[in-house]
Amino acid sequence: MHIMSPARRGSAKPIGALRMMHRVYKHVLPDVRLELDRWRTKAAAIPDNELRTQAIASIKSKQFHCQGGSVYAAANPEYRHILVALIVALQTISDYLDNLCDRSTSLDPNDFRLLHQSMLDAIDPAGPVGFYYELRSEQEDGGYLQELVRTCQQAVRQLPSYSCVQPYVTELVQLYCDLQVYKHIQTDLRERELLAWRERNSKLGPHLQWNEFAAATGSTLGMFMLFLAASLTDLSEEEAIRIRDSYFPHVCGLHIMLDYLIDQAEDRDGGDLNFCSYYPDQETLVSRIVMIVERARTDVAGLPDAKFHRLIIEGLLALYLSDPKVKRQGDVKRIARRLMRGSPWTRLFFYFNSIWIRTRHA
Repeated sequence: MHIMSPARRGSAKPIGALRMMHRVYKHVLPDVRLELDRWRTKAAAIPDNELRTQAIASIKSKQFHCQGGSVYAAANPEYRHILVALIVALQTISDYLDNLCDRSTSLDPNDFRLLHQSMLDAIDPAGPVGFYYELRSEQEDGGYLQELVRTCQQAVRQLPSYSCVQPYVTELVQLYCDLQVYKHIQTDLRERELLAWRERNSKLGPHLQWNEFAAATGSTLGMFMLFLAASLTDLSEEEAIRIRDSYFPHVCGLHIMLDYLIDQAEDRDGGDLNFCSYYPDQETLVSRIVMIVERARTDVAGLPDAKFHRLIIEGLLALYLSDPKVKRQGDVKRIARRLMRGSPWTRLFFYFNSIWIRTRHA
């Protein structure tokens, strides 16, 4: 399978770091900006004050999720606009609901599950568009969440091989929704429910500890990669399974473990659950992240366009380890230094590029 062109197998050249970054800066990021501007305008028109506040805040503080996820659209220029619209809309649902659940006065798992039903509806091209606020006092969003769902549905209907990837996208979204329910319920029930959930899914990544499995389910990268694969005209179900297995659990797990790694101080201050806090010491934490990195590299090596996927892995490490939060946490800074030791040139390229972007935007 060649992920660079939906037209024919074998017609695409592998995409290198410089070529990918050129596409990202010249085409993808401007497209993302336009999509986010559109959703920001719609969020500003939400009638309910709390829903409006959280919708705007989720776009303002988490837009880098959409920017990073949309890198996958750079791999297929012909379907770029469809993929950017889809990735931005689904990620915006995810970020918006995360804000609602994090800052909710409700601790009702049924409320959280109904909210996240929107994500399952969004990736079903023939699915319904429901009302997702039934169990909470804030309900008037002016159709914001429903429009996000419809945008995703319209996009997946335009992907030629979506029927091949839909079962695996649904599986990853269902796991994501389960995580969001269990991690947001009342504090004294969280670990018990997460452990029981892990036990029910013990066949998925059996070598992973429960917190590492949970982290893997919190990533949207596997979904986005399957969207990209679905933009091919001749994808097979076997290739869809191969992609799912190459991304989940290790690439996905690396993504969220790094996210939690740099958020440890914030989560301690806020009393929030952090999956990096469940190790006996920092040495164990480092060794487990290194294991996940190595397994992620091995997994993607089996894909025909392995170089592109290695760029994703190196980009993740560079993006998170260059974050300003790292310098403010002594333990995390030491871990980052160890993880950056012996870095390939691609990781160093993305590392300094990430610092430059942040400095420029600041």
